[in-house]
Amino acid sequence: MSLISNFETAILVPLVGPKCAASLASLNFATDNCATLLVSKFLGYAIIVNAAIQKLPQLLKIYNAGNAAGVSLAGYLLETSAFAISLAYNYRSGNPISTYGELAFLALSDVLICTLIMLYSRKTSALLLFLLTITAAGAVLSHPTLVPTSTLAVLQASTIGLGISSKVPQIYRNFKAGGTGQLSRATVFMQFGGSAARLFTLLQEVKDTLLIVSCGISVSLNLVNVSQMIYYNAGKAPKQAKVWRSGTFGFPVL
Repeated sequence: MSLISNFETAILVPLVGPKCAASLASLNFATDNCATLLVSKFLGYAIIVNAAIQKLPQLLKIYNAGNAAGVSLAGYLLETSAFAISLAYNYRSGNPISTYGELAFLALSDVLICTLIMLYSRKTSALLLFLLTITAAGAVLSHPTLVPTSTLAVLQASTIGLGISSKVPQIYRNFKAGGTGQLSRATVFMQFGGSAARLFTLLQEVKDTLLIVSCGISVSLNLVNVSQMIYYNAGKAPKQAKVWRSGTFGFPVL
């Protein structure tokens, strides 16, 4: 078997199917958007790899600082909820794992970040409640008997609101503080790049309106975070941050 045949069988067929694999192996890039599909697949798996390390800089920054100043717990709690719902929705919809696999890593990273924030804020009871709730929610959402498909679709639609609500507290906190605190530049930029690439793969492979709208809003809000990161770190002296009071789960109150 030739090298090209081995490549076609081992790599191209699992990624794009036998028809596109044969076209690409023969260097026919004009057939049925096969080249675009291949790019989308590679991007999809690259996004998953990126997600595995995307929030590591944020975790390390909080851990090394010994505090989570400027990082919105409310935002991360809402984002974790959105990731859990979207992960269950994609899994039960039978979508290719290359179009949503990063959600597992992002949800886990958010859980770890929330854990650090609550530990440093000495909110032990809230942390225990959070861990029990997110574990139970994951089990319930993945079970079709407990959560019917129609209900899960409604929950997925709600992630559009959750996505907005998860980003706005951080954006507002940055604005009021005149700086980005312990927010990690690397994580912010990787979030934007990953969400933009994911929007491309969804448009190519899934074409699910709920997922596309949710991802599109995420790209827009991540762009706002990137813009704030650039603006507040471009030599502008930050204003003194306001003192925040917070409820049990960190929703800000002036």
